[in-house]
Amino acid sequence: MKIPKGLQPLVDDGLVDEVLQRLKSGKEASVYVVRSGGDILCAKVYKEAEHRGFHKLAQYQEGRKTRGSRDARAKGKRGRHGRSVQEAEWKNAEVDALYRLAGVGVRVPAPRGVFDGVLLMELVRDPDGNPAPRLNDVELTATLAHEWHTFMIRQIVRMLCAGLIHGDLSDFNVLVDAAGPVIIDLPQAVNAAGNNNAFRMLERDVNNMRATFARAAPELLATEYAHEIWQRYEAGTLEPESALTGCFVHDETAADVGAVLQQIEDERREAEARQRRRDGVEPAGGA
Repeated sequence: MKIPKGLQPLVDDGLVDEVLQRLKSGKEASVYVVRSGGDILCAKVYKEAEHRGFHKLAQYQEGRKTRGSRDARAKGKRGRHGRSVQEAEWKNAEVDALYRLAGVGVRVPAPRGVFDGVLLMELVRDPDGNPAPRLNDVELTATLAHEWHTFMIRQIVRMLCAGLIHGDLSDFNVLVDAAGPVIIDLPQAVNAAGNNNAFRMLERDVNNMRATFARAAPELLATEYAHEIWQRYEAGTLEPESALTGCFVHDETAADVGAVLQQIEDERREAEARQRRRDGVEPAGGA
């Protein structure tokens, strides 16, 4: 096939010998099957920001460390260099996440590196050697749904123990090879400890998996893994093999709104009094 523009530098440098087919084109990137030496790999060519459909990028990047103070300042100013830094971070985030997760036993495609903004990685295959199907294209039995749901919850826990949350996990971002589910598409991976949206994204990932497998096993809809996992994570007791129940009792005690508002008002008055004392308007001890 004709060599896509994004892959031409890799062909010129000898990293890619042949582009065999386009595997998919999504909102974030186009993925190709390529030959590199004796290996058949995936090449993920990221789309530029103006052509991407992924919105609310900032909430995913919150908490990520920027290399160098100059780059951090540039990101804050949102100029050309800042946008360039943000783009580079977005493209590097996936390969960084793949290396980290593969190292702790999460089933992800084995990364080969990022070259000229293109991610080279393992091609996940089905039992016949063809590109593996996505989870949403696989017909599930109730037994298999339970087995894979348990496995995916374990994968989510293992990711969280490594400090990451997928952030966009669904049956479209899971492939199925001969051994079961493989997690893909991680450029938006969230820093669990440094992102204010971390729990909300974890809950969405967990609940997306629940809804996917509940199509074949509706009883899974009764599970409550997200809150249980997060409670253990915040307590520092979550481990990759932690025994989970899928049960969680929500605190339904009504909030004392009046008491909260009174505390806010008391704090406001105290802050005003401190300011008056600093300004010399009111003597220490009050009037």
